[in-house]
Amino acid sequence: MHELSIAVSIVEMAQEEAERHGQAQVLAVHLRLGHLSGVAKEALLFSYGVACEGTPLEGSQLIIDEIPVEIFCPNCKVPRRIRSIQLFCCPECFTPATEIVRGREMEIVAMEIKS
Repeated sequence: MHELSIAVSIVEMAQEEAERHGQAQVLAVHLRLGHLSGVAKEALLFSYGVACEGTPLEGSQLIIDEIPVEIFCPNCKVPRRIRSIQLFCCPECFTPATEIVRGREMEIVAMEIKS
């Protein structure tokens, strides 16, 4: 389960940032997670809890903002959210698309801390 190693990395990064703020207490870590990131949300949430045990982040929350898959339609010339990850085509004109605009993200975007 690679979600555990990802969770450990998130905890380590959050701890480093908390140290830069004078050992601030981390209340929550906000993460953007794309549907095509290859990471299972529920497994990551569970792993985060395990990774936090015995660390200063114990009791903190991992708040995940799920990012849907969006492609660039070569026909319409605009980004479009796809209806299914099994069908990469424009939902308006049904043109197949190969350019993914959003949906592969996995990034920490914010932390809630208490000094």
